[in-house]
Amino acid sequence: MIKDVHFQVDTVENNTVTLKSNEIEAHVYILEEDVFRVFIPKEDHPLLKRTWTITPGAEDVSAEGREKSDLSPFSLPAFEIVRGEKEVEIYTNRLRVVIELAGLKFQWFTKVNNQWINIANDRKTQNYNFNDSLGTGVYHYLERDKQDNYYGLGEKGGPFNKVGKRYRMKTIDAMGYDAENTDPLYKHIPYYITYNEQTEIAYGLYYDNYSDSVFDLGNELDNYHGLYRYYHAAKGDLDYYFILGPRVKEVVESFSKLTGKTIMPPKWSLGYSGSTMTYTDAPDAQEQLKKFVDSCKEFDIPCDSFQLSSGYTSIGDKRYVFNWDYSKIPSPTNMIDNFHENGINLCANIKPVLLKDHPLYDELAEKNFFIKANDSDQPEISQFWDDIGSYLDFTNKEAFDWWKAKIKEQLFSFGIDSTWNDNNEYEIWDERAKADGFGNTIPVSYIKPIQTMLMMKASYEAQREFYPNTRPYLISRSGAAGMQKYVQTWSGDNFTEWKTIRYNIKMGLSLSMSGVYNFGHDVGGFSGKAPDPELLIRWIQNGIFHPRFTIHSWNEDKTVNVPWMYPEYLDLIRGLMKERVKWIPFIYQTVHQAHKDYKPILTPTLYHFDQDKSTFAENDDFLLGEKLLICNVVEQGATERDVYLPENQHGWYELDSDQYYEGGTDLTVEAPLDKIPMYAQAGSILPIRDGEISFNDNKEERGLLLFPFRHTGEIEEWIYEDDGNTMNYQDGEYTYIKVKMACDEQLVDIKTEIAGDYKLPFDQVTLHLPKTEQRTIKVNDKLHDNQHKIVVEL
Repeated sequence: MIKDVHFQVDTVENNTVTLKSNEIEAHVYILEEDVFRVFIPKEDHPLLKRTWTITPGAEDVSAEGREKSDLSPFSLPAFEIVRGEKEVEIYTNRLRVVIELAGLKFQWFTKVNNQWINIANDRKTQNYNFNDSLGTGVYHYLERDKQDNYYGLGEKGGPFNKVGKRYRMKTIDAMGYDAENTDPLYKHIPYYITYNEQTEIAYGLYYDNYSDSVFDLGNELDNYHGLYRYYHAAKGDLDYYFILGPRVKEVVESFSKLTGKTIMPPKWSLGYSGSTMTYTDAPDAQEQLKKFVDSCKEFDIPCDSFQLSSGYTSIGDKRYVFNWDYSKIPSPTNMIDNFHENGINLCANIKPVLLKDHPLYDELAEKNFFIKANDSDQPEISQFWDDIGSYLDFTNKEAFDWWKAKIKEQLFSFGIDSTWNDNNEYEIWDERAKADGFGNTIPVSYIKPIQTMLMMKASYEAQREFYPNTRPYLISRSGAAGMQKYVQTWSGDNFTEWKTIRYNIKMGLSLSMSGVYNFGHDVGGFSGKAPDPELLIRWIQNGIFHPRFTIHSWNEDKTVNVPWMYPEYLDLIRGLMKERVKWIPFIYQTVHQAHKDYKPILTPTLYHFDQDKSTFAENDDFLLGEKLLICNVVEQGATERDVYLPENQHGWYELDSDQYYEGGTDLTVEAPLDKIPMYAQAGSILPIRDGEISFNDNKEERGLLLFPFRHTGEIEEWIYEDDGNTMNYQDGEYTYIKVKMACDEQLVDIKTEIAGDYKLPFDQVTLHLPKTEQRTIKVNDKLHDNQHKIVVEL
């Protein structure tokens, strides 16, 4: 017979309620009105008492992590506790948990119309793995409701709603993955949102545990336990955060704040970034790279950066981090200077493994800089791409500092602008392999994602130190919750096929739901055959609205995905590349909002329109910011597309025609190869790059697209501007263009104002109003009768 473990309240202090049953402890931390933490320790190790992911409002965290016992980052609200013989109740004004003392079963409630509503429950049978009665590792079983939807889990394939699915949380190099079916992938974000369609309440669960894990969200069914879902981690403690919405957007933004600020990147990171492995793998790599720059000029393709693949580090046919292959690139400084002279920044690929025959391997092995084998002080040997080698141990402070020094010496001193932290999933299959743990040795299987986080932190510190007043920009493929503090990311080495566009959209939106906002996908597909012209064009149309816009490839036929690969479509593709540049000011605005206010950059339609239940159906659309709806074509041969405009108060404008539609409208729209169906909410004010756009023209001209309310309404938008490159914004060197638009039946009244200390690089802004607008336009108290393009002096 299975017996419940009985608990009693032991202590109540420092916003922490501790319950005990013999040798088992459970702690409930009341951190915020709407955030509680539940901690059931199982293993005693100093590193397990630290966190690198829960860093509320922080832009950085110590390499050694933050003590979990430090509650100072939280507001620690007043709470009530009611003790009973069979249960204990803990509640704030917004969140209430009732804990059944027999078996430690949690029931969660929130207030709706001043009444407590039950929103989540632990499973009534065997909910936790007390005394290893369920096997090894930690388990958390919860009840599952048929009205539940599940979102998040970071970067995962398949549908946006994860209900009925099982996923592994394990970081591996999934090159050429199937975006619909492959699992696991590159990132470790053990967090998801539950939204119940009946209660219309959302909450999040984040498990602060870095070992490999499984999430079953209704795939498994067992007659003895009712409907349930579960989390299972192979090692460590059960340590989870319950984050109340009640709206999905409130959960997302709370979790983003809990895990840290999105880094404020340089503006150039939002431009087109060229890349391919083919150029740097070529024996005349420097010449191939020069040809790329020349082609951008020749074909008038604006380009802001290039990602230097790892072929620049080769010796023979293998890759050796921090080694320049001078046979391929005879003069790195000349190569880098050529990029810079043409306004293109360089991001160099670096990897955290030294192959066994790396020139520096023996030296680093002697210094104990690698992860160690389980039964000796020798380096652990892992399979890594070309050969075998050893992973650096970033929990060894000396190895951490060595990495920083090599980045400065071998990359930044040559003129490289930033680092591309790649192949950093820490695929160490021996779970007994050991990490230094900052002097507290620990099996690396407890902290593999933290090794990745420390790699990016070391790269970040190197950049801050070498370029002290320049904004750091880093890319990382792998990572954990909170990686947004340091890097921009992407969805890894996708496969070239039509469905990849569709499922990469969903994968990216799942990252957005998980607090990681600055991302993109390899446009055109990384692995497989070269995309045909139609697929490439549709992929570019999707990519230009993501914060990371990179065309990257390793085509099996050795071709290269570049904007000029199909001369007969060059005009169309060139137009799309310039369309990207046009939207950079708006994308920069959304990045700033992500950094300042924890707002996601890309969201599913349900995010802002959850009052409209139609938005919860699976779809291929997304919002850029809150106001711009992008409806890409993701099906081969399609020349029209069904579009649903979510219900809203003021309606929508189609950007192509300026035609107005009410919210809640179903449309079938023409979508030939040269059209992207896009819609702006009435009341939108969207900044754009105005004027002529070309490879050689860096002149900033600012335009504002204004979409007035059709009837009565008023909006004020603050358009953020700074120099886009330095850290001066932290000292208040920025400016807002404040625009107020008030509408009634006869008049659109617009007022502009400048506020801030940054000197704008333009002295006027052009207001663009819909061609269909027939009302009188007043700008700064001056009438403009039916004019749709108005220049305003600033």
